[in-house]
Amino acid sequence: MSKSIPLVARLLSQLVDKGLLIEKGYAASSGGRKPLLYGVAPGQINIVAVAMDQLSTRIVIVDFFNNYLTEIEVVDLKLLNNPNSLDELSEAISAHILNSGISKNSILGIGIGMPGFVNAEKGVNYTYLDSGSDSITSRICRTLNLPVFIDNDSSLVAFAELKFGVAKQIKDVMVINLSWGIGLGMIINGHLFRGHSGFAGEFSHIPISEEGALCSCGKQGCLEAQASLLAVAEKAIEGIKSGRKTRLTYDPKSSKAVVGDALMEVANEGDQFAIELLSEAAYEIGRGLSILIHIINPRAIVLSGRGAKVGKLLLAPIQQALNKYCIPRLAEDTEIYISDIGFDAELIGAAILVMENAEKIEEPISAYTLT
Repeated sequence: MSKSIPLVARLLSQLVDKGLLIEKGYAASSGGRKPLLYGVAPGQINIVAVAMDQLSTRIVIVDFFNNYLTEIEVVDLKLLNNPNSLDELSEAISAHILNSGISKNSILGIGIGMPGFVNAEKGVNYTYLDSGSDSITSRICRTLNLPVFIDNDSSLVAFAELKFGVAKQIKDVMVINLSWGIGLGMIINGHLFRGHSGFAGEFSHIPISEEGALCSCGKQGCLEAQASLLAVAEKAIEGIKSGRKTRLTYDPKSSKAVVGDALMEVANEGDQFAIELLSEAAYEIGRGLSILIHIINPRAIVLSGRGAKVGKLLLAPIQQALNKYCIPRLAEDTEIYISDIGFDAELIGAAILVMENAEKIEEPISAYTLT
């Protein structure tokens, strides 16, 4: 720490007296006096974690030990063609903090994962949440008076897998964020790879055909338009209308997101139509993964995000596509895993984002002033 022992001891003592730190016993000694261990006291330093997708936003407050201190709140917040989305986001976060009863003074910062072309350094999103000449981070910071950090949702999913998931023990991993889109977080040599402009990993928009549905990006034949959970939900609705036999039901008043979630539930219960749709999508995903394997030659691929709950149903058709499109020597050493973190990965990644940027926060905890 480049500080004297008496000064460090005095500061530690003050932090313990204020209830910010706790003593955690002695560490093993290599020969001399055993060192005394300290840790952050539970509930004293907290983080607001926010996970956004195109249709809804999840908010939760966590402590330094990744314990959820509040129930995960789900807010309907559409990003596309919604000029009020940034204000709605600020209001939702503010209300969650207020309703939690947790002191604002204990909150280190707010971490937000969001889809789109996100420049984490500048705090802007070039796809959604238009902030004009300002940045998203400064707008929310001024409203809530808390430090704010943003990043691409798939990058945060990969971050969570790197710190707490499968990728913790493996250096070269492609983390697939299966959701309403199909995101990619690239971990190369143990580090998150962002590319020259910070936009590496736009897996959703790999062209896999010359035809097919028009993608949200304006192109035709993108993987997202063929195999995302939103695309699968659209096909399910068409099938139900045409009379396909399935346990899946469709209410015209329901959103495609509701249909997508229900489809995964009935697929896990053995519904043949739902499994058929997911298998078709997984095969297309496998075609996209074959391109990644040829270019990156990763040690592992992790299926994470919302779609991890049906990961077991996706493995066989993905492997079938890899067998067809991959050179065997390239694919034989790449293992495919299903994430243990799954849908919580983006929330965990949002909390990690704040921790990783803690040194940039000038006054992390205003309630604890040391003298």
